[in-house]
Amino acid sequence: MNEKRAIQSSVKDETLIEKRRAQMIRGAVTLFKEKGFHRTTTREIAKAAGFSIGTLYEYIRTKEDVLYLVCDSIYDEVHSRLATIDMENGSLEVLITALEHYYGLIDDMQDEFVVMYQESKSLPKDALQYVLKKETEMVSLFERLLTECAERGQVDLTPKEIVLASHHLFVQGQMWAFRRWALRDFTIQEFIAMQTKFLLQGMAGEKISISGG
Repeated sequence: MNEKRAIQSSVKDETLIEKRRAQMIRGAVTLFKEKGFHRTTTREIAKAAGFSIGTLYEYIRTKEDVLYLVCDSIYDEVHSRLATIDMENGSLEVLITALEHYYGLIDDMQDEFVVMYQESKSLPKDALQYVLKKETEMVSLFERLLTECAERGQVDLTPKEIVLASHHLFVQGQMWAFRRWALRDFTIQEFIAMQTKFLLQGMAGEKISISGG
């Protein structure tokens, strides 16, 4: 099992731990994006977070702990935003709403997404397995919604096509973070509307015979 990693802290106040770690995440994301994980020091993270190196080590033990917290913060926020959607009664409307929430989250956490994909290879093996498992769980949310849409006759996809389409939906949203420099003429609202249109047209369109498919 890949359970949530326990990050050791000498502080017992959970509210204070959450507050200080949020400060660390904000400071570390900027540094990791600018300098990379390996060239960033814990002293620099402490300074960016607004406290001393001694205080930093009251809340984490290693630099890898901070990177793990960055990755986990994304999954926590995805869960929080999608929790407001009725995922148990999948339909095209629910799928569109889920895409809006997920793509909007990517807009709000662009730097975190970039850091996660660039630097997650630096995580310890158990932490990396947890991160990959959480990503698989996020993709499976779209897979479940697409399956229910197919059962309702709202999209025309085979089970295998649903698996690939769920990954497609997931990754296409991340384009907003990775290709932001090339998409400056688009607003996030335009991006969401166009991507949703392209994706749904492709899933509802006429079957085409392609070699290898």
